[in-house]
This record gives sequence, C-alpha cells and structure tokens, in this order.
Amino acid sequence: MSSDDLVVISGTSSGLGQATARRLTADGYRVLGLSRRDVDPQDIGKGYSHLAVDLKDLDGLPAVARRVLDEHGTPYGLVNNAAAGNDGLLPTMHNSEIRSTIELDLLSPILLTKYLCRPMLSKGRGRVVNVSSIIATTGFRGLSVYGAAKAGLEGFTRGLSRDLGARGVTVNCVAPGFVATEMTDVLGGQLDRIKKRSPLNRFATPDEIAGAIAYLLSPDAAGVTGTVLTVDAGSTA
Repeated sequence: MSSDDLVVISGTSSGLGQATARRLTADGYRVLGLSRRDVDPQDIGKGYSHLAVDLKDLDGLPAVARRVLDEHGTPYGLVNNAAAGNDGLLPTMHNSEIRSTIELDLLSPILLTKYLCRPMLSKGRGRVVNVSSIIATTGFRGLSVYGAAKAGLEGFTRGLSRDLGARGVTVNCVAPGFVATEMTDVLGGQLDRIKKRSPLNRFATPDEIAGAIAYLLSPDAAGVTGTVLTVDAGSTA
C-alpha cells in the first residue's frame, strides 16, 4: 500500500459504507465513494471524494467505470458494499422488488468488478472485497431473495479469486452479522432476539466490520484470497 492508493467503495452514503470510508481515509488511502446520495467529505476524512451513481442502472456502469479511471486513476481496491434487503415473503413480493434486489446486490457488484479489475490486472496488483452477509448461509425469514443474492456473491468471490490470483489480484468477502443500521431498521423487535444469540450479547459494529475490510486490503492479507471473513459477534458460532 502507498499513500496514493485509491479504493473505490460503493454505498458510502450511510452505515457500513460510510464507516469503511472513514477507516480507509484514516489509514491513508484515497477513497472514492459511489452512491446516489452525496456525502460531505468533511464527514469522512481527508482524501475522500464522491461520485453520484445509481448502481441499479446496470447499463450505465461501463460509463461509471470509465469516469472513475479517467478522473481518479487505476484503483488499488474495490469494496462492493452497496446493497438493499427488501423484507418480505417470496409469495407476496412483487417481481420488481425481486429484480431490484438481485440487480443491486449481485449483478451490480459483478459488473463493477468486471470493469474495474481490468486495470488492476494490467498493473499486477489489486484487492476486491465483496460485502456479503451471514444470511447467505444461515437464511432468515423474509430475506430469501437477499440471501440468494449474497450467496451468489460468495460464489462469485471464490470463482473470481481463481481467475485473478495469478495476476496479483485478491478477491475476498466480509460477511457481517446483523448490525444496527438503516437497512436493519425494518426488522424492528426481531433485533433484540437476534442479539441474545450472540456470545458477546451484542452486534458487531460498523467500525469492527470496516476493520475487517481494511485488513483484507492491507499488505498483511496478501496471501488471503477466495475466503469469507465473518464478523458477527459470534452469533453463528
């Protein structure tokens, strides 16, 4: 890592994405956030910039990638964090909700990685970190489509690690447990029951998950690829 290394993070307008952006700027990276809502750089830290993007516009992602490269240079790291968890039972979910979840949570990171890993391969170095969820393996009532997308993201991670590894690019997942953010507000009283399952009797914090992402981007993780790092306060132990 050098002080000039650029990390692109999707979904930095709130929650985990914002915590990760703060951690990485503090670690000395240049950070480019991709999200629909703008973020005041002063809320993140020195070295942060933002690009307003609708990540569900799959056809627009090639142009987004070109703009990233033209305006900010080759990224050292890509953190695919943006996601939406539509809470609802499959029989009553509208097809548009299913499609929207799969597009944002699975297809968008695949396509964004496709275009941004190319210059990493040319340089012979890079890191891709996909933010999954413990729901990919445990399941949860009302989150079947979200779980399917995240399980797909983990499969994508393992396969891509074999495609890119020989060229010096690692690909890993971080799988957070439940975290008290805007996305989990829809679960309401269920969060208290989930918390009691944890050996630590709490949720992992956004800062702790951001620390795991920072590790996978660091030189210490140069020999780590194709794996899923779980940060859930022990709830799946």
